[in-house]
Amino acid sequence: MSPQIALHDPVFRAYLWIVPFSLIVSGALLALLKWGLKKEISSMWRTYCSWLIMAPLALVVVFAGRIPTILGVTLLAIFGFKEFARASGLYRDWWMTGAVYAGIVTVGAASLMSHPHGEEPGSGWYGFFVATPVFAIALILLIPILRNRARDELQRMSLAIVGFVYIGWMFGHLGFLANTNDAYGFICYIVFATELNDVAAFTFGRLFGRHPLRSKISPSKTWEGALGALAVSMLLPWLLRFSFPFFGVWQLVLTGLIVGIGGQLGDLSISVIKRDIGTKDMGGTIPGHGGILDRIDSLIYVAPLFMHMANYYYRLR
Repeated sequence: MSPQIALHDPVFRAYLWIVPFSLIVSGALLALLKWGLKKEISSMWRTYCSWLIMAPLALVVVFAGRIPTILGVTLLAIFGFKEFARASGLYRDWWMTGAVYAGIVTVGAASLMSHPHGEEPGSGWYGFFVATPVFAIALILLIPILRNRARDELQRMSLAIVGFVYIGWMFGHLGFLANTNDAYGFICYIVFATELNDVAAFTFGRLFGRHPLRSKISPSKTWEGALGALAVSMLLPWLLRFSFPFFGVWQLVLTGLIVGIGGQLGDLSISVIKRDIGTKDMGGTIPGHGGILDRIDSLIYVAPLFMHMANYYYRLR
């Protein structure tokens, strides 16, 4: 990945058209909902305005190349964990938060560096990347021993482990995809399809929603919205098959399921945490979206599931 390669890559150039076109169509649909069907779309409009900034910014980062993409994902993970730590109260314990920050940086470093002895092809040290949870969790479990403490340490350790594995490592798979031979297709598709899955769930839920999906976790989500989003996600791999032309039928089906189900599971998992600690949003960084973690939550399941599925069937590097 580099600006020179991106300019000549047909997949990336296609997404340069798809993303603006999608924003234009979305704006037209919002206008239809508001003035044609007289729907209340104020929250959807704030979300749309945020995407007018976030979508071009994401394309710029991917265009900039492999290193900026990995660094960008690492920074998102750091700020996402910071929101999680503040909301959960873990932020007051700098030993634990420091250990998680060190783990997230290590995930980014493993994505950036190559195997020191050249035993793995291409960029990125996959073996070390996969093993980082072992070292990070070991460090977190070591902290109470170093501090000679026992009382209330289990909760802090649990929060730190969840924060690292969920936000630092699982989301970090999106950055490691920058090392693959088909990085533009994989990253552009995963980000675009996952966010479209979110929009579809919201839209179908607003238009047709009657039955709560998980009433105690996220009362606004409905079965109608979830099924509508899944239908869109199952169709999208076929419409955007140029992103991974070597995928067979089974891999396209799995891609649809991973995005359609994994995206919603990621969103619901963060909702469980927010509901338990009694907050609506993890932060207020992005108007219409809440915090960084509220925006990347759907990718937390999708990125690792997609990467390991693709790696199982094809040699990614």
